[in-house]
Amino acid sequence: MKMDDGAFYRSDFYIGLSLAIISSFFIGGSFILKKKGLLRLASKGSMRAGQGGYAYLKEWLWWAGLISMGVGEAANFAAYAFAPATLVTPLGAMSVLVSAVLSTYFLNEKLNIHGKVGCVLCILGSTVMVIHAPQEEEVASLSVMAEKLKDPGFIIFAICIVVSAMILIFFVVPHYGQKNVLVYILICSVIGSLSVSCVKGLGIGIKDLFAGTAALKEPLFWALLVCLVICVSIQISYLNKALDIFNTSIVTPIYYVFFTTSVMVCSAILFKEWLRMSTDGVVGTHMETILYCLVNP
Repeated sequence: MKMDDGAFYRSDFYIGLSLAIISSFFIGGSFILKKKGLLRLASKGSMRAGQGGYAYLKEWLWWAGLISMGVGEAANFAAYAFAPATLVTPLGAMSVLVSAVLSTYFLNEKLNIHGKVGCVLCILGSTVMVIHAPQEEEVASLSVMAEKLKDPGFIIFAICIVVSAMILIFFVVPHYGQKNVLVYILICSVIGSLSVSCVKGLGIGIKDLFAGTAALKEPLFWALLVCLVICVSIQISYLNKALDIFNTSIVTPIYYVFFTTSVMVCSAILFKEWLRMSTDGVVGTHMETILYCLVNP
């Protein structure tokens, strides 16, 4: 029985791994399409997203990028239902690689030696993460997920995230938003950690639904969906502002590093993924994190 359980876990692991890799290609391409759309609008003299404009909603290239991101996020959504968040999220480094390579061809953004080394580190870091990915604590249903969301540690973490985001949006953005790339990216990253938790919970609910459980009758399912819509809306808005003002080759890796760090902290608090890891697994995963941080010196 234990062998069957192990085989079942490995099967889920590889499904999640495949979906995460596919997701990276679509998301990496979406950054290029969105940036191309924003550049076309700027050349026409339309009010830019960085200045609070929403003319990009009429640009088909921007919508193509949004659809590409939607497909990538859908694959990512499914991946979270099969594999630990601390595996799926770091594999987003592949989207940094895709974006960096495509930006040199379609946006004329030069990839210097540091960028090339960063691409190699992305691949190395992803490989280390796959080898040392932690096995998350079993969350078999939405009721179990509800208990985890009530954990005092996670509640304190969520409050800190919301307060931090509000301080950034209302006090920091007006003064430094268009001067420092970190402002918009920090908002996207910290809010993103909550959106990933919502995605994980919804993924569990959908698996319950296919198993014959009336997941749609659970209030938590709809609460997670509403929270996800709010979080993703904030992320899209501020990511557009960052892409409009700063180069894609700058935004993508910085966003990735901060987003991944936020998600890994959130996942460790919510799912206790590190408790089942061996010493070499913990060391390997931290080495992977260091490699990713080196992508953006």
